Amino acid sequence: MIEKIKTWAKQLKRKVFVLYFAYKDDRTPWFVKAFAICVVAYAFSPIDLIPDFIPIVGYLDDVILIPLGVALALKMIPDTVIRDCTVKAENRLQNGKPKNWLAGSIIIVVWIAVFFWISSVIYRHF
Repeated sequence: MIEKIKTWAKQLKRKVFVLYFAYKDDRTPWFVKAFAICVVAYAFSPIDLIPDFIPIVGYLDDVILIPLGVALALKMIPDTVIRDCTVKAENRLQNGKPKNWLAGSIIIVVWIAVFFWISSVIYRHF
């Protein structure tokens, strides 16, 4: 079972890299690029929308949101682009995963805003 999970995770990582190169490809439609950028930015972000330390729910984004986003984006990309980008992705996997600090920063800002909003609600009630 653990081997199956490891294999699934490696395949997902490859698919994220395919998206990474596909959104840069001129043959990819603009609306697919926009969606793929969001999926790749979130997948490469060092910070999750739902922190992993929250029991069960913390891993939902890693197990559900990212694979769902990747699958939807890949269905919208032309097959020729996917084939070309798969080759590029295999080469890039040799060098490791890039980090997307912009997406991480946006998620931090969202959490700070939520914190201040909750604080203001609590402050008004007491």
